[in-house]
Amino acid sequence: MSTFLTAEWRKLIMAQYEVEPLTITPWLPRGLELDLFHGRCYVSLVGFLFDRVRLKGLPIPFHTRFEEVNLRFYVKRTPSDGPPRRGVVFIREFVPRAAITFVANTFYQERYATLPTHSSIASTPQSLDVQYSWKHSGRWHSLGVEASPNPQPIAAGSEEEFITEHYWGYTKRRDDSTSAYEVQHPRWETYPILRHAIDVDFAALYSEAFAVLNRQEPASVLLSEGSSVSVQSDTGERIA
Repeated sequence: MSTFLTAEWRKLIMAQYEVEPLTITPWLPRGLELDLFHGRCYVSLVGFLFDRVRLKGLPIPFHTRFEEVNLRFYVKRTPSDGPPRRGVVFIREFVPRAAITFVANTFYQERYATLPTHSSIASTPQSLDVQYSWKHSGRWHSLGVEASPNPQPIAAGSEEEFITEHYWGYTKRRDDSTSAYEVQHPRWETYPILRHAIDVDFAALYSEAFAVLNRQEPASVLLSEGSSVSVQSDTGERIA
């Protein structure tokens, strides 16, 4: 494998919602199984800042810093020659740069869409306020938290560890095969959440299958500082 992309993922808000496994079965790539946390099937609404982006070591003008918002779920695959590979599958990803969408969808068959986005990060000695918003079909959606400004280590065996420690990305391709790539980053820290505010129409953004989430409180919300990351090129592996 070679490094395809390097960047910093910063100030990641992750809101977890419990869903019935059958809800996300249509998005489950071949050869994978759902990864559950104590029997709970989660999707996560994630907003974060994509910064210092380099493709094959080169910065792309006007595409080095932008927001991303995605909805994802958790999977694993147990190869015959090693331990389980725990990863995520994206239901949909929103970015404000059309070139990012074109490359991701055309060459990697991801599910990106280009939308206007906005973010704000404000810090005081007492609190850290992080907000992401994006506009779809004339309506602004938003995801925000207020947190303590002092990051804390993630406890072993915790739900935070489960959510943040998935290091593979899997894609359901048009020919019904599955491709895989690896994301490398150090163990993250999280900020204690004081309050959150989520204003999202899940049905409009992600299909009617997720309409129930419009009336559902998240099971948990976390804010991670994030880190530098590197994305290894598609492993060439095809899971038939």
